[in-house]
Amino acid sequence: MFRRLESDAPTLRLTFEGRAITARAGDSLAAALLAAGETALRETPVSGTPRGPWCLMGVCFDCLVEVDGIPNRQACMIEAAEGMAVRRQHGARMPP
Repeated sequence: MFRRLESDAPTLRLTFEGRAITARAGDSLAAALLAAGETALRETPVSGTPRGPWCLMGVCFDCLVEVDGIPNRQACMIEAAEGMAVRRQHGARMPP
């Protein structure tokens, strides 16, 4: 289970699937979501299997989410920011 270390870092608020999440300044989006108890961030395109952050360093692409309407963002590579609206990514992005 993911557990935070104590810190006096300032906090910020964002939403995940419409639910308010409190994050710490400097958190990656993946770390903030894990700390909030969110482990499944996307579903695979073929089977719909839930996937969550795995490598936390941008290699595996299991943490893809939609951030402020933009799909295919790696949650582990994005710093959490005040007011972000984050949603699970369902399947593959449709081509233009």
